[in-house]
Amino acid sequence: MLIPHALIACAGRGERMRPLSDHTPKPLLVVRGKPLVVWHLEALARAGVRQVVINTAWLEEQFPAQLGDGSRWGLQIHYAFEGRDFGSALETAGGIKNALPWLAQTAEQPFWFVSGDVFVPDFDFPAAAVQAFAARPALQAHLWLTENAAHHPQGDFGIDAEGLARSRQQGFDGPCLTWASLGLMRPSLVDAVTPGQKQALRPCLEAAIAAERMTAERLRGRWVDVGSPERLEQLNQTQD
Repeated sequence: MLIPHALIACAGRGERMRPLSDHTPKPLLVVRGKPLVVWHLEALARAGVRQVVINTAWLEEQFPAQLGDGSRWGLQIHYAFEGRDFGSALETAGGIKNALPWLAQTAEQPFWFVSGDVFVPDFDFPAAAVQAFAARPALQAHLWLTENAAHHPQGDFGIDAEGLARSRQQGFDGPCLTWASLGLMRPSLVDAVTPGQKQALRPCLEAAIAAERMTAERLRGRWVDVGSPERLEQLNQTQD
């Protein structure tokens, strides 16, 4: 089974990336010869995705100017202009809700989610995970978790023996890892979000965890949150 739709979240201002992000949206900054978001577009195309939504807000006119309609990657790109339509970014859950008309026709139809400002060159949007997720239609999300960085030692979520995601907010006392901003999702994850409303994703994820409707696994391979000019420079100085 292939999942033909994906959302790349690109609406953030990128405060920690200033001054570079004052003139260029963070996902369009160049990593090893091409914009960061292009790494995702290429990987999604290889995985069989054909339609991609890119939600935008900050300097949003630069995205279609640089990426076009997606045809060079065999994709069709739709731009959800949150800045134009709502005055600012809708945050992650609000952005997902706004993009749903182009991502899924039913509450059960899954789609890929990836943040436009992470570098995951080894992630191939695996078919095995798609098949496992499709076989459990009650699940609202499946997330990939990675090792905790020094600035985020507490992590975000844990994984229990059955592969369900767990959180400290709900009493989990085992080890937690950091969400890699990669996941499979269903529209029902954001059922409680009002269209056009600014809404963070964490409350939606916590609700899915409480209902035992979210699974997780450890990410294998390289992952970098390209969150500062220093990290971007380091990436561009190494070729591992």
